[in-house]
Amino acid sequence: MSVRGLRVRLGGATILDGVDLAVAPGEWVTIIGPNGAGKSTLLRALTGLVAYTGSISLTGGGPPPAGGSPAAGGVEITALRRRERARRVATVAQSPSVPPGMTVREYVLLGRTPYVPPLGRESAADLAAADEEIRSLDLTAFADRPLTTLSGGERQRAFLARALAQRAPLLLLDEPTSALDIGHQQDVLDLVDRLRRDRGLTVVATMHDLSIAGEYADRMVLLAAGRVAAAGTPAEVLTEPLLAAHYRARVRVLPGEHGPLVVPVR
Repeated sequence: MSVRGLRVRLGGATILDGVDLAVAPGEWVTIIGPNGAGKSTLLRALTGLVAYTGSISLTGGGPPPAGGSPAAGGVEITALRRRERARRVATVAQSPSVPPGMTVREYVLLGRTPYVPPLGRESAADLAAADEEIRSLDLTAFADRPLTTLSGGERQRAFLARALAQRAPLLLLDEPTSALDIGHQQDVLDLVDRLRRDRGLTVVATMHDLSIAGEYADRMVLLAAGRVAAAGTPAEVLTEPLLAAHYRARVRVLPGEHGPLVVPVR
């Protein structure tokens, strides 16, 4: 994915102002920033759900449409029909809406919608894909239970299973560990990382917990007031001066086994 000069205005206010972002195949990029920085808006723009100026293009997956950029092989995301977009980009929202009474299996099957013909029904291949994700995320015992009866960690795995059932190469995660305890946070992120490596997925996530974000990301992007304030490896972005300047927080950054550890101090 390549993002150039991205600008978003909502309700007369500028939310994103000239954001550039490049994500390589198979990479995990985490977007961080204080509340109101524009993180969730950026993810919504990346799926074409909000109007924007600038460019958001996807590379690979076929030739560009008429008027595209053959040299770069990029396809502007708004040039794709909704079904084609969903085959390339899957999203796990921060608080997905869950239809009342829907079982886990029915919910995961929603991920196959881009492949079901209009007025058609799910094929045997669609049912098999949904069952595969239910098994891979250890949800078999819950498949016929209403999604609303699951715990937070179990429900988060179901949200991820629906997204993975889309078979999209790019996975967008908006605060995937919000409202989860530390154990379930690790479970979900370990699972995403394993699936990324096994399936060659590309991951773009937003996260609030800086230490956990630094443990899993290949690169990080710090947003502040709708602009990119810093980008690089976790060690380059998670520094005491940058966090003090943009979070207005007193922290110590310590070396960790897999990335920097950010510790608040009084």
